[in-house]
Amino acid sequence: SDREIPPEERRKIALFTNIEPRAVISVPDADTIYRIPLLLHAQGLDDIVARKLRLDDLPPARLTDWERVVNAIETAIGAVDIAMVGKYVDLTDAYKSLNEALLHAGIHTQTRVNIHYLDSERIEREGPVALERMDAILVPGGFGERGIEGKIAAVRFARERRIPYLGICLGMQVAVIEFARHVAGLAGAHSTEFRKDTPHPVIALITEWTDETGVLQQRQEGGDLGGTMRLGAQPCRLTPGSLVHAAYGKDVITERHRHRYEFNNRYREPLHAAGLALSGHSLDDRLVETIELPDHPWFFGCQFHPEFTSTPRAGHPLFRGFMEAAIRQRQQRRQEASAP
Repeated sequence: SDREIPPEERRKIALFTNIEPRAVISVPDADTIYRIPLLLHAQGLDDIVARKLRLDDLPPARLTDWERVVNAIETAIGAVDIAMVGKYVDLTDAYKSLNEALLHAGIHTQTRVNIHYLDSERIEREGPVALERMDAILVPGGFGERGIEGKIAAVRFARERRIPYLGICLGMQVAVIEFARHVAGLAGAHSTEFRKDTPHPVIALITEWTDETGVLQQRQEGGDLGGTMRLGAQPCRLTPGSLVHAAYGKDVITERHRHRYEFNNRYREPLHAAGLALSGHSLDDRLVETIELPDHPWFFGCQFHPEFTSTPRAGHPLFRGFMEAAIRQRQQRRQEASAP
C-alpha cells in the first residue's frame, strides 16, 4: 500500500478475516526494497510466524546486516554514472539482476549508482557521444545481431578513453571482436553468430567441452538452440596475478553460464601476442572464460554471469572491483576538470 494501515482499519480487517489485529501486517511503500524486512520485523511478523508454527525455542531475529545495508544506501557519500549499453533498454527489468548487482556494489562502497540505459542502435547512428560523461561502461549479455556494432563501438570507446569496462557474456564477446579488429589488426573479425563468412571468426560455436562432472559434452551448430547451450554453474581456473584472481582471491571459482558461442581457440595466440590477457579458463583448458587488458585501468570480460550470485549483504567481487574503478575514474575526471 502507499501508507500504513490505521488501527481502526487493522481491527476491521482482523474482524472479517478472523485473525488477531497484530497479525494484520502492513507493507507500505518504502524508499528501498531492502527496508521491507526491517518494517516486517518491527511489526513482529517473525514472532507471529514462529508462534504459529510452535517454534518456541528460536532465538530473537538479528537483522544487523540488513540494518547496515539500509544505512549504507541512506548514507551514500558519493555517486557514479554507469552506462549500460544494450538493446532492451526500454524494458529495464530485462537487466534486473544486473541492476541489483550494481546496487549491491554501491552498498559496499557507500556509493549511489546512477544507471544510464543506452540503446546500442542509437550509438550506431549517433556515435558514442552519450558515453563521454560516464564513469564506467557495462555491456550485458544478449542475443541477435541488432545493435551489435553499437556495442562494439562502446567497447572501443572504453578501451581508447581508458574508462572502466565490464563485459558480461556477449559483452565479453564484443570486447574480443573489438580488440581483434582495432588492436590485433584482424580486419573483419566477428562472431559466426552474426556473420558466417567472417574472415576471422574470433567468436564461434565450440563443439566440445568437459562439464563440471568431467563428462565430455558435444553440440552441433544445427542443433536445437536451447539444447546446445552451455548452462548452469561451471568451474573456472583463474590465472595468478590477474585482475580477476585479485578480485576473487581464489584459484578456482564457480559461476553460472547461459550461452552457445565461445572464444575461438584458434585466436588465442595472436590475440594474446597483441596484448589481450586470457585470465580464466575451463578446468580442461578447452574454453576461455575471462579476458583482460593489463595496460588499462580496469577492463574485464567474462563469459559467465556474475550478477546471478550477487547479494545485498555480500555483493560480488567483480562488481565491487568495477564500482571501485568507476569511483576512481570519477575522481580523476573531477581533478582534470579543476586543473588550471
